[in-house]
Amino acid sequence: MKNIVILFLFLPMMIWSQSNFEKAEKLFKAEKYDQAQPIFEALLKTNPSNIEVIEYLGDIAGSRKSWEQAIDYYEKLKNLKPSEADYFYKYGGATGMRALEVNKFKALGMIDDIRTSFEKAIQLDPKHVDARWALVELNIQLPRIVGGSEGKAIRYSNELLKLSPVDGYMSRARIEEYYKRYKAAEIQYKKAIEIGNSAKSYQKLAELYKNKMNDPERARITLAEYKKRSQEIN
Repeated sequence: MKNIVILFLFLPMMIWSQSNFEKAEKLFKAEKYDQAQPIFEALLKTNPSNIEVIEYLGDIAGSRKSWEQAIDYYEKLKNLKPSEADYFYKYGGATGMRALEVNKFKALGMIDDIRTSFEKAIQLDPKHVDARWALVELNIQLPRIVGGSEGKAIRYSNELLKLSPVDGYMSRARIEEYYKRYKAAEIQYKKAIEIGNSAKSYQKLAELYKNKMNDPERARITLAEYKKRSQEIN
């Protein structure tokens, strides 16, 4: 009898929480973040360990480029569920974006935290594509003196090639383009197109022609080819 009484006491609150979560989630998916945020914050007050709510609030902060706030939310997620790869990836990403805003000295002190977060994501999920992309970008943009390495970037690109050939070729093209080896980048983008035929592959190849190889005509032809292939498929 006592358990039944307790159930009836908490049932209205449970129903309120569920209905409000669904409402906030729907608003979030519609990108109405200003409306979703206060509902999620109210839900968090009633249940400070609600992982789904914390993640949504972190994602809202990230969408606004409020990186410090996003870092706080993602750090809570890591502590609450240290077995979830995506939480380490999101924490590393938010910390990396924050590092771009602070002075160089402070940013240097954040590098190890960023790198280890992405590496932890891969350790927890060996098939984590986005974490490898992040490590490719980190290794080509960091000076060698603070841990940057083209060799490491290529290693992660090779791992991507095994997991997702399109991502493998695209990431290798990104490396080649960064180091101004434009012909090599062109070859890699074309390989990605052959396999995936994605808009992203065509777009990046067209941008390479236009912005790096000073060939706007080839850029135009590339985009026209994508448009033609898309129409054939549809």
